[in-house]
Amino acid sequence: MVINPDKITENNANLYEDPSRFLISDLCQIVEDYMNEEQVREIYNSYLFSAQAHEGQYRKTGEPYIYHPISVARILAEMHMDSKSISAAILHDVIEDTKVTKENIAETFGDDVAELVDGVSKLTHIQFKNKKEQQAQNIQKVLLAMTRDIRVIMIKLADRLHNMRTLGVMRPEKKRRIARETLEIYVPIANRLGINTLRLELEDLGFRAVYPMRYRVLEHMISHASGHRKEVISKIHAALTSRLDEMKIDAGVIARRKHAFSLYKKMKDKNLAYKNIFDVYGIRVVVDSADDCYRVLGLVHNLFKPVAGKFKDYIAIPKENGYQSLHTVMFGPHGIPLEVQIRTSEMDMFAESGIAAHWLYKENSQQGVFDVHTRTREWLTGLLEMQQSAGDSVEFLENVKVDLFPDELYVYTPGGDIVKLPRNSTPVDFAYSVHTDVGHTCVACRLDNRFAPLNTPLYSGQTVEIITSKSSRPNPAWLNYVVTAKARANIRNYLKNMRADEAVMQGRRLLSRYLVDRKKTFDDLPGDTFDELLNEYGYETVNELLEDIGLGNRPASLIVRRLYPEDGSMSDSQPSEMKSLTPLDIRGTEGMVVSYAKCCYPIPGDHIVGILSKGRGIVIHQDGCKNIASDRLADSAIDVKWAEEVKNEFSCMTYLDVRNERGVLARLATIISDESANIEHVEVDDKDGVTTTISFLIALQGRSHLARIMRRLRSVPAVLKIWRN
Repeated sequence: MVINPDKITENNANLYEDPSRFLISDLCQIVEDYMNEEQVREIYNSYLFSAQAHEGQYRKTGEPYIYHPISVARILAEMHMDSKSISAAILHDVIEDTKVTKENIAETFGDDVAELVDGVSKLTHIQFKNKKEQQAQNIQKVLLAMTRDIRVIMIKLADRLHNMRTLGVMRPEKKRRIARETLEIYVPIANRLGINTLRLELEDLGFRAVYPMRYRVLEHMISHASGHRKEVISKIHAALTSRLDEMKIDAGVIARRKHAFSLYKKMKDKNLAYKNIFDVYGIRVVVDSADDCYRVLGLVHNLFKPVAGKFKDYIAIPKENGYQSLHTVMFGPHGIPLEVQIRTSEMDMFAESGIAAHWLYKENSQQGVFDVHTRTREWLTGLLEMQQSAGDSVEFLENVKVDLFPDELYVYTPGGDIVKLPRNSTPVDFAYSVHTDVGHTCVACRLDNRFAPLNTPLYSGQTVEIITSKSSRPNPAWLNYVVTAKARANIRNYLKNMRADEAVMQGRRLLSRYLVDRKKTFDDLPGDTFDELLNEYGYETVNELLEDIGLGNRPASLIVRRLYPEDGSMSDSQPSEMKSLTPLDIRGTEGMVVSYAKCCYPIPGDHIVGILSKGRGIVIHQDGCKNIASDRLADSAIDVKWAEEVKNEFSCMTYLDVRNERGVLARLATIISDESANIEHVEVDDKDGVTTTISFLIALQGRSHLARIMRRLRSVPAVLKIWRN
């Protein structure tokens, strides 16, 4: 693309007419403070390129489009971002909104700038099923580009911030949609990267757009706070300053006000009225060293009584985003609770700037920069793992949302290392945080040297030891209680692959079974006809067809009829499945492609029938189950029988009418346990005050095992009747 500077100056003269606008000259003035002349020239050239590309384009505000990229670049310049980032910010919309290509940018400004611009650009040339998928795909693209270069997300956050500042011209529904996306995605990312100043502004802008009335009312309440509260803050400020001077601690004492969105979240989460929130204002003490932080903590606790359980030491154990500070809540004058934050000037710098401190303060505090960078790199690595495990962009985005809202707890490995996890994490989450293979093979755990179930919620300070077995595999039930995105994504991915493999094997069994009835084998399948069939049904490989057969999405009998239409020895008026000469053996080890109906709970020894269910494979019912009366005559029914050796355990529902006597439930449970059966669930229904119906869901091996249990249960005098469904 050829740039004509004279044309740009002429056609964009109106950029300089309004002094309230932020102009390229203002941007250059900011970057001149920390960049050399060549870098400033590069930024100005990117402006010329972008202005010409966007010529004739206007924002909904009515201003020339070039104002937006200049404003985005200003936000980054105030963070002291490098020249490549600021150039990319100025160019960030040219690929998306003009005819300029990535190659044009690379040719003029280099590969680094081109990659940054491409990483921020939306996917505009792909057709999406719906708005949700489009949003997920675009955010996934940005997040994955961020794993290659963290500057991508810095540009995207600055872009979103300026868009939020100018959101007023949008339609109400679009305004709310963009604001919700900001609060759900971009605010947590800014928080995760520790960029506090940017996060707070995004929060309040998003809050104002989604709930304008609530925002106005809350801001009015805060701005007209009673003089009593301000008086309390003044007294505490004076007392702290005086005591710090006495102890000769050089410190800055700052009174601060909570932001509207923070107060709104607290009111909503704790169901509080504004008048019942006393920490609208707080105190921040900034000192020179970590030792001084703890000295000031003691001073504060001597001056005012601390609130029990409200002390948090983020200096010893920083947050995931690198945030460090001491937090304590104390009872101030008149018993009003007040939060005090104590940190060093370096910690305060990182608390406000987060990962941006890498550019803003790269001259100093290299250790802090390294820590924040290391934590961010670990998180980005986790994002890549999630992306590889997720099935699609929507699932990936949901996993990221889970990962972005951690309320942290800290547990220890047996070796004494600290592991950070979100609140309500379980030992399974811990196992996957250590390593994916540890998670896949975990079978049990010890919490503080005591065995505990894998679904036990963890709490800070526990020592967690995971016991593994090479033969163990992830359990689908784990998805009901894991909370970390990494655990959820890896379990889903494993089960998805395992289910596909099981479905292929099951599909091969079903197809072979019908081929045997036609006196054919799988190897006898006609090649040309089979290829035509794959093309006709839209399959690329034989395994895709077999998987669909195994999952019940395509009956094997119809495939055989399609392959051998001339073999009409069986009447098509009756389902071929029910006339099959070779019932399918059920061994209990087929995995997720064979399930057992909860309406009749079939067990080995029962006469059974299989029903092909789309997406689930074969569902096994008792032959007389009333829920399959119509399915028996349909093409979905399939003859099955129990294999000669079935070693698995199966659930069976057993009912007992008993007299109301003390200890009868305990006696019945003891008998079941003595017979090596496991009680999975119990329900007790008091019928008339004299008799009670007890329902036991029991895991057992088959009808003979059940018969032994029922004989022993009948021997209990209080048992009046016993039966199963």
